[in-house]
Amino acid sequence: VQLQASGGGSVQPGGSLRLSCSASGRLVNNNPMGWFRQAPGKEREFVAAIRWSGGTIYYADSVRGRFTISRDNAKKTVALQMNSLKPEDTAVYYCVAASGSLIASEIRRKDNYGYWGQGTLVTVSS
Repeated sequence: VQLQASGGGSVQPGGSLRLSCSASGRLVNNNPMGWFRQAPGKEREFVAAIRWSGGTIYYADSVRGRFTISRDNAKKTVALQMNSLKPEDTAVYYCVAASGSLIASEIRRKDNYGYWGQGTLVTVSS
């Protein structure tokens, strides 16, 4: 599985950006895809994930209500709509795909994702 992310950039606080990730290769129906991010000097953290089958969605508390993850099964793409962006959202965002089925308690752990995209930078600054 190869992942290609796009859509990063610079925006002022309160603005919006949309990230997109396209997957090539074989994806198992229930393996989650999603996004992690890493801010300068901080550890990589979970942002959001979605299951291909059934569409169950998971969010980090810090982005819930502002970010929306969605998927297009036919195109094998996952998008992250980011609204009301804050300076603390500044980070490199990574598209991820799990290499196996994950239960809910495993969704937020980065070690459970075997496939990572190249990362796209999001900068929120006035």
